[in-house]
Amino acid sequence: MTSVTFRQHAAHPWFAVDGDQLLIGGRSITDIAAQAGQTPFYVYDRGVMTRKMHELRAALPCEVHVHYAMKANPMPAVVSHMLGLVDGLDVASAGEMRVALDAGAASDLVSFAGPGKTDSELARAAAAGITVNIESEREIRVLAAIGTGTGRRPRVAVRVNPDFELKTSGMKMGGGPKQFGIDAERVPDVLAAIGAAPLEFQGFHIFSGSQNLRAEAIVEAQQKSVALALRLAQHAPSPVRTLNIGGGFGIPYFPDERPLEIAPIATNLRELVTRVARALPGAQLVLELGRYLVGESGAYVCRVIDRKVSRGQVFLVCDGGLHHHLAASGNFGQVLRKNYPVLIGNRVQGGAREIASVVGPLCTPLDLLADRMDLSRAEEGDLVVVLQSGAYGLSASPRAFLNHPPAVELLV
Repeated sequence: MTSVTFRQHAAHPWFAVDGDQLLIGGRSITDIAAQAGQTPFYVYDRGVMTRKMHELRAALPCEVHVHYAMKANPMPAVVSHMLGLVDGLDVASAGEMRVALDAGAASDLVSFAGPGKTDSELARAAAAGITVNIESEREIRVLAAIGTGTGRRPRVAVRVNPDFELKTSGMKMGGGPKQFGIDAERVPDVLAAIGAAPLEFQGFHIFSGSQNLRAEAIVEAQQKSVALALRLAQHAPSPVRTLNIGGGFGIPYFPDERPLEIAPIATNLRELVTRVARALPGAQLVLELGRYLVGESGAYVCRVIDRKVSRGQVFLVCDGGLHHHLAASGNFGQVLRKNYPVLIGNRVQGGAREIASVVGPLCTPLDLLADRMDLSRAEEGDLVVVLQSGAYGLSASPRAFLNHPPAVELLV
């Protein structure tokens, strides 16, 4: 067995090959396809998730709590596995909340964020006893009414829209006008309103960006987040119990990207832990991570249905596409489209190679999984594998578009 690094795609060497077969979880891709009973499918390797989390734990100070952001991958089996590795879960809908609680998560270890929570969602969160990250004055009014009506004090934290952003992040979630959270300058008044209402204040949630591969940018954002929280804590109606400074940890997808360096982030966090312990005794410092924990564990697999040559260009037409994996098509957050790491799973090394494009069955030119990539020559029936697909894959895709059959998901 030989390890494959996929250096041309800057991916971590989490998987291996045996002969010409990609192995995931120690099993060949053709065996996994037989278990799935169909293509397309997603497969996630629990061993990769476990190793990634253990490596992170070894680097971070033990005082830092790690929460899994379920929006990255809400598959129930994945959530159940992650629950045994992390300190808490962060959800973004009532549906995710149900999955978290069904998995056995303790309600006091679950938080609920999102800018458009309905009255029903807020009521369900209050009844379950989870912490609601407040994102507007309306949410305070609704939860206060629920508290008055039930005689119980809903648990709340304030999601802050900071006056800074996570530089060079894939998606900026803070700084400037945003639909997320409450502008930092308005937070003192919001804290006063919480103190006057039948609500149980927990702390702050400051999430400034995502998918960042620059340690220095994350360090700067974490320092600013803690400094902001300490200023705002002076107006808190009760002691701060939780300080969630978000995540932003990215994974490499493209040839010019390198893995995030954790060491400088860990060094900075040691200093921040000391600072928080001194200023906010008893407060938990929380990282909220999703993609970083599960993104590299997954692969999307589809089958070549047809091999076509059009004016000299090879097209591998597959039974899967952007309706299952919008991100790989370049239509989920990419400004300039780049190829995810793609290979022919049952011909990893291959003999002959060629430049080919991998396309799906949809009636749109956007249905493109690989654009003129160097691949092993593939034939009808071969398996195309898109790596780095454990996060924002199936759940982030327009599955009903053109009404093709759904993909299945497996955890191995």
